[in-house]
Amino acid sequence: MPDTYPEEPANGSITPAAMRAPRNVAETGLPFLFLVELLVKVMFQRGQISLPALSAHVKLGASVLEPLLTFMRAEKLCEVQRTGYSGTDADQQYHLGDQGRLRAADYLRRNAYSGPAPVTLADYSAQVLAQSVARMQVTRDTVMQQFHTVVASAAVLDQLGAAMNSGRALLLHGPAGSGKTYLAERLHGLLSGTIALPHAVMVDGEVLPFLDPMLHTLASGAAPPADPRWVRALRPTVLTGGELTLDMLDLQFDQGARLYQAPLHLKANNGIFIIDDLGRQRCSPVELMNRWIVPMSRRVDYLSLHTGYKFPVPFDVIVVFSSNLAPQQLADDSFLRRIGYKIHIGELSGYHYETVFRNTCEQFGMAFNHASYHYLLQLHGQHARPLLACYPRDILSQLCDVACYEGRPARLEADALHWAWNNYFGAADGSAGIQNGSASVLHKGVSK
Repeated sequence: MPDTYPEEPANGSITPAAMRAPRNVAETGLPFLFLVELLVKVMFQRGQISLPALSAHVKLGASVLEPLLTFMRAEKLCEVQRTGYSGTDADQQYHLGDQGRLRAADYLRRNAYSGPAPVTLADYSAQVLAQSVARMQVTRDTVMQQFHTVVASAAVLDQLGAAMNSGRALLLHGPAGSGKTYLAERLHGLLSGTIALPHAVMVDGEVLPFLDPMLHTLASGAAPPADPRWVRALRPTVLTGGELTLDMLDLQFDQGARLYQAPLHLKANNGIFIIDDLGRQRCSPVELMNRWIVPMSRRVDYLSLHTGYKFPVPFDVIVVFSSNLAPQQLADDSFLRRIGYKIHIGELSGYHYETVFRNTCEQFGMAFNHASYHYLLQLHGQHARPLLACYPRDILSQLCDVACYEGRPARLEADALHWAWNNYFGAADGSAGIQNGSASVLHKGVSK
């Protein structure tokens, strides 16, 4: 197995998805008997089905299906019945015979996949390389356009833009609440162009379902690939956090459903894979990051089927790590050098903090009051709290909560901010009370 993939797909500039739809079984790249097995499973689950409907289901033309159906009829796996008089293929309905139903039960016990015909692993790998995320260009104008509503320093935005052009991994680190996750998710807007994604991929006779409606967004208005086994989609952004385990980074086979589940980073190919809250996973950061040494350095990963067969897949992903820990606390120097950019996201400047606060007031329909805002800054100084991006929304939302409770408009006042501050950070003496004219929420005291 190769350690790395070639720079260009083996078939030159014409990618598999751009080729014409296969006209016969040989052009699909799939074994004849594998396709017979697929049709048997489809008929078992769909029941009686016409040739046009079968073609639409498996994404293969009639010229590919006809010899397969002829073979199946000769082997008494299926039967055909004419239901109309128009003389078209729609009049012919195919259904399994007794022998076909017995075979279907055996096929489904091995692998229950019965969706569109897959593409070969070689074609998938060639397609990924042809539409590599590393070939995408990000400019300062693109960053300014995407982040024009985001309050962040120009230096940080320049780092993010350059990092996206590198195609290498990046680490956003800094205190909790500084906006690392928000910035990481906004990187999706810097992805440009559409890609071709397969419905499924065949590896050593097994089918790996690939297209995931939860992670992949179809590109509306874009010309579909010539081969209908592929779809046109936007570059993906996949986010995972503290729930990530090492097992989730390998190919999973559900013994009950008899189906494979592709790992998240494989579905993120040609896009971004965000690992949020690095350090909060069940496994240690060192174990998790060691899992990425080979993929990040060679741009290839290795997966295994439940049969034990091991195979390489392209790793064309911009990995974005986000952590509250400093880089030196996460991994050693040998791994950290594989992360192209280590970007610190810290507290906001006074100007940026006020901008975020004013914007949040506007979003909540609350009039900005400079005297009350100055009081909030005093609380920050008194308690040595940094000006983090999360605080304005978290604190002002509490003012909206109590206003809703009291049946009045939310107001920005010093007493209200003091009450919200104590709720948010925890009042040491329990005296979290506010009083605003006729409306009040007061700490009455508790009898001992």
